[in-house]
Amino acid sequence: MRINGVLPGVISALALGMAMAMPAHAQEPIKVGLLEDVSGDLALMGMPKLHGAELAVEEINNSGGIMGRQIELIHLDPQGDNARYQEFARRLLSRDKVDVLIGGITSASREAVRPIIDRTDTLYIYTNQYEGGVCDASMISNGAVPEQQLSTLVPYMVEHFGKKVYVVAADYNFGHLTTEWTEKLLADAGGEVIGKEFIPLGVSQFAQTIQNIQKADPDWLMMLNVGAAQDSFFEQAMAADVHYPMASPIKVMLGFEHKRFAPPALSGLKAVANWYEELDTPEAEDFKKRWHAKYPDEPYINDMGYNAYVALYQYKMLVEKAQSTELEPIREVIATGEACVDSPEGEICIDPKSQHTSHRMRLVSVKDDHTVETLHDFGVIEPYWLGEIGCDLTKENPQTQYSPDNLPG
Repeated sequence: MRINGVLPGVISALALGMAMAMPAHAQEPIKVGLLEDVSGDLALMGMPKLHGAELAVEEINNSGGIMGRQIELIHLDPQGDNARYQEFARRLLSRDKVDVLIGGITSASREAVRPIIDRTDTLYIYTNQYEGGVCDASMISNGAVPEQQLSTLVPYMVEHFGKKVYVVAADYNFGHLTTEWTEKLLADAGGEVIGKEFIPLGVSQFAQTIQNIQKADPDWLMMLNVGAAQDSFFEQAMAADVHYPMASPIKVMLGFEHKRFAPPALSGLKAVANWYEELDTPEAEDFKKRWHAKYPDEPYINDMGYNAYVALYQYKMLVEKAQSTELEPIREVIATGEACVDSPEGEICIDPKSQHTSHRMRLVSVKDDHTVETLHDFGVIEPYWLGEIGCDLTKENPQTQYSPDNLPG
């Protein structure tokens, strides 16, 4: 007998084929493109980022994946070269067809990638502390920004050490824009930058800089130097018997200099961080235990590695709430104001206007023996600055980076 002209056996075969094909399609992996420097001058900071992403992928896959789909992690190493960042971003997007792009260390690498992402419908998650200001619907930032770090750190330093500041900064957009933020916040507090130097990446000799600092005789130093070479400053200053109070939004938490250099090279340095390995809450202790079980030789779980780990869980939350890997449904979830995840620092949420992340911020200090103590818990600080100056990605998408000297309209 035929049913609508088709033999029953054929129907059974078709039904069996569809039943077999549907789960296969449902199990196609979600592709995550990861751009992280694990060789070159920035490798010591980038390797924990790779490890954080790998740990999160392993945990998520072992617990059933995202909407029942496993994650396929595709990592490329740009070696700190911005041209490679662009080349590899294009490769991941066009050849590998990744569902999301994650990573980048320097702000220069982020700005090299962002125009490429903006021409696609792919989400990009930038996983570093940075100078803030990017208002772009294609990007989520999950690292700390100036209103979470500098707005707390600079007033503390002025109150406790004085108003005259010397800045040592890396010579690219992070260094320049963070110096701009420092100058603004100092002016608000009645202080001033009495000297500033912008050092090219890779420079490791600081004799002249140290002499310039001694001549200026500031109350404290703002350290915005980046990379293994520039961190040579600390040993050279100690050898020259130059000791000034220091502050930084990146030291300890990113480059774990207090672990890499002998005491007391970083003695007294103050930083404001959302993550540092010395954090001893129950959630942080559990996270560290799982991390070191997988990577027993990791010298330090830095903020970048932590952010990379959290980024995968943020992405999982967004995709599952949106029931889609597409950018627009994900942005609709963010627009609700309920895009939150539990993390080793506590609950963190993505701000709908800026697509930046709230963080629980703490003031830390490096002691003479290079152990780290927590001086103050500021609680959860929202990434409020972009929203205050008019960035609202629920209404428009300027794809622009703002700063205190470059405001909208």
